[in-house]
Amino acid sequence: MRLKVGTVIWLLGLVLYFAPIAPLQAQVMTVGPDSVLVQAVVTDSAVERKSFFLENWDNPAKAALFSAVVPGAGQFYNKAYWKVPIVYATAGVLTFFYIDNNNKFQEYNLAYYQRIDGDPTTVDKFANHSVLGTDQGDRAVSNIKYRRDFWRRNRDLTIILSVAAWGLQVAEAYVHAHLKDFDVSDELALRMQPSLVPIQSHPGSITPGVTLTLYTRSK
Repeated sequence: MRLKVGTVIWLLGLVLYFAPIAPLQAQVMTVGPDSVLVQAVVTDSAVERKSFFLENWDNPAKAALFSAVVPGAGQFYNKAYWKVPIVYATAGVLTFFYIDNNNKFQEYNLAYYQRIDGDPTTVDKFANHSVLGTDQGDRAVSNIKYRRDFWRRNRDLTIILSVAAWGLQVAEAYVHAHLKDFDVSDELALRMQPSLVPIQSHPGSITPGVTLTLYTRSK
């Protein structure tokens, strides 16, 4: 009987060794009057673990993502609440300048094409202007075109500054999240002392300099 039980265990071991990995539970294999309890251990690799993707991100990455999606959200996540009004004040100023520059560009752009369309029935906004009026001839047309291009450049510059401000607040949230874990306790000290620095371009020559050393104080 013991021989039969041993044979069954050996065969069962071969089956489990070559079988694909899958979640298993303990089973009772019965052979004759005897039974063998086989405990199947489920490993982490055998079970696919589903989790929210942000769970594996560190705090700086989360802060940067939040600021990228909603400006100021990363600063709020870092608990730097006083920075949130600054972010939105900057966005408000840039929005104001964009709208103002774009309105003036559209105004001069429309006047320019109305002036050069060759149709005497179309009268632009600046037809009676002292400098841009129709009585100034081609000189007025050139001035209108110059002002149109000027406000268009300002509008495009405002867009570039807006993108830069957005990227800056994302970077600030990322860096701040990193610095929150930086050790600034009293156990750290910065030593500044004068030193002499060799000049690479002139062997044997030295120049005065300053050495900064960050070290941990021993108790």
